[in-house]
Amino acid sequence: MSYPDKSDSVSKDEWLTRLDNSHIQRADMNKLIMNYLVTEGFKEAAEKFRQESGIGPCMDLNSMDERIRIRDAIQSGRIQEATSLVNQLHPELLDNDRYLYFHLQQLHLIELIRSGNVEEALSFAQSNLSEAGEADPAVLRELERTLALLAFEEPTQSPFSDLLLPSHRQKVASELNAAILKTEHLESTSPRLSNLLKLILWAQDELDKRKIKYPAMTNIGTALIEGPK
Repeated sequence: MSYPDKSDSVSKDEWLTRLDNSHIQRADMNKLIMNYLVTEGFKEAAEKFRQESGIGPCMDLNSMDERIRIRDAIQSGRIQEATSLVNQLHPELLDNDRYLYFHLQQLHLIELIRSGNVEEALSFAQSNLSEAGEADPAVLRELERTLALLAFEEPTQSPFSDLLLPSHRQKVASELNAAILKTEHLESTSPRLSNLLKLILWAQDELDKRKIKYPAMTNIGTALIEGPK
């Protein structure tokens, strides 16, 4: 891959003109958006987008219902309900992916700690997670971080409070969603739009390392591009 010379500087207007002239078809952009909505399980948005864009999804949208129920259960902290739904949908999935199963069990442990059920949390960890921790150092480290929450009167103020954030539930929900998609062979396990954004961030990081001036996308959410500094 070749990079611009460090002395080169492309203005923001020139950069945007180049983007406008790249001739990306609207249909291709719509497919990226539909892929994201279907992969992440946003059924209502996918149905509305199909009506507006005329782009059909690669699967029957009704097939998303079980994934949506599982995702919503996890995001609401109903981890055992989510686990039961997964076992009904794909009985062998969690048996074949023990690390994913541990993450669900760990999340249930976190919910017990969040609700203040200390004795139940310790009993659950000893009965369901201690063996997994002994077999895998990575699992043991995660388990130790989780149990360390019990050492604080206010777990939300502890160095491990990230485990209590909604983003941690979302992380496990996304991991499980990808595993279900892989099992069903219905769609890529990672939205193509997300992969494209990761590529943009990687490319900008490479340019930054080489101290090359370029119009950077400084806000992924709004696609804000600022001129070279």
